[in-house]
Amino acid sequence: MKKEGVILKMKTELKPVVDYYLPIGTEEVYMNELIGKNLNISYLGEIHCIRCDKLTKKSYFQGYCYPCFINSPETDECILRPELCRAHEGISRDMEWSKNNCLQDHYAYLAITSGLKVGVTRFSQIPIRWIDQGAWKTIRLARTPNRHLAGTIEVELKRYLADKTNWRHMLTNQLAKEINLEAEKFRVSQLLPEEMKKHITDDNQITEIKYPVKHFPEKVKSISFDNENEYQGKLSGIKGQYLIFEGGNVINIRKHNGYLISLKY
Repeated sequence: MKKEGVILKMKTELKPVVDYYLPIGTEEVYMNELIGKNLNISYLGEIHCIRCDKLTKKSYFQGYCYPCFINSPETDECILRPELCRAHEGISRDMEWSKNNCLQDHYAYLAITSGLKVGVTRFSQIPIRWIDQGAWKTIRLARTPNRHLAGTIEVELKRYLADKTNWRHMLTNQLAKEINLEAEKFRVSQLLPEEMKKHITDDNQITEIKYPVKHFPEKVKSISFDNENEYQGKLSGIKGQYLIFEGGNVINIRKHNGYLISLKY
């Protein structure tokens, strides 16, 4: 079977084991069915901006051409640093976009990806955000009416917790299984200033996420189509937005948003 087209990050569904679908051109490939099979993935030399669809020689911010990277609300600095969002002050690259994205309820949350980390996501992105970063267990910490407030909580807790995922540990399944998320939520809640504590949620539901992986590698090596035009290997699993192959080679699909790809299986 052969599929060809521009790829986007995989779509996901939270089930007992996460379902993954790869958008390629006008189709979607159910990736779970390909685990255990040999794949041949070829980069066909074109990158299309995922916002304006124009050809670009280089991808910025995981899928954008340079003009869109500079001007689009999707690439504003508050996407990576929510505390810098100013939409609540009426300041935005695109206020209508911000109304639908930044000025919506957000969660600060705790997750175990490898170790414990704090993060921020829009309420409508749960559990997509958690799956995309390869989280194993998660708990909601605080609910806020906008992105900025959730970001300020995250910044406060970054003094005590990590806010980044160690992707190598995540892909080799090095998990801190001794962590009690509910206890950690109580502990870090006490570290917040009083004005932030009012946003702490009573929702202590723990979400556990299982990924379709046959074998986790001991070591991983990232394959990029910026350096290699073709890769072939047996798919052993998927976690986060990574395809994991036998031998430990991995491909970050999200990094290749907008790349024109041929997939044979």
